[in-house]
Amino acid sequence: MTGAGWKNRTPRSGSPLSFESPDKSVRVGYHSHTRPPMWVISGTPPGRPAWNASLGAAVPVEILAGLTDVLAGPRPAHAPDVLGRLTARGWKPGKGEHPGADHPDSTATLQYRREGGTAMWSPGTDGHSIPLWRAGFSEHTPLHAVEAFAAALADPQPVLRPPGRIPFAAAPHAATTAYPVLPSQLAAWRQTRTAAGRAAAWARSASNRATARLRPRPARIRQAVPLPPRPAAPPRPAHPPRSR
Repeated sequence: MTGAGWKNRTPRSGSPLSFESPDKSVRVGYHSHTRPPMWVISGTPPGRPAWNASLGAAVPVEILAGLTDVLAGPRPAHAPDVLGRLTARGWKPGKGEHPGADHPDSTATLQYRREGGTAMWSPGTDGHSIPLWRAGFSEHTPLHAVEAFAAALADPQPVLRPPGRIPFAAAPHAATTAYPVLPSQLAAWRQTRTAAGRAAAWARSASNRATARLRPRPARIRQAVPLPPRPAAPPRPAHPPRSR
């Protein structure tokens, strides 16, 4: 996030961890003293309703990064399709009363709920299993951000974890393979990610400048004001005849 120009707003006490977008419209924070601990993302876009999202502390960092990366970049031109991102990866349409999609092995689900005057994207449960982590997005969360979350959630690419760092509840559903990684490789991946973040920030800044240039300016109307008439010059006195 810092590579994309986000400001570190963490207080000197070190908690809560907090970052702010360059345009100050989005904040990302980690609240370790809440029960349960969670990531909280809040948006206050100018001229639009505020929104917020919360993700459990155990959310994989790759999924959190997929969400924050899209918030740091320019808004995509295509129409977001949250459930389409999941079904394209083999997820099944949800069977409940709420629109959603379920992972083929039933270990994850995402639903869109509308209850009363509010709406929210959130995981659903069958009432019996205890989820490893939860996530929720309020009604006015930008759809392209929820789409990015869904894309990261359904990404089949393996992730790197140090030995012994796989959560106990997730171990029965994970297949592990030993993969040696050199420190130089980690440094190269980190540098690549930082460069990508800076490119996204530059693209967003360029998009904002282009929008500002295309915004119509109010026309200036100049009105002619008639000047008052000049006073007539006084008549010159007649010269007396010269005596000879």
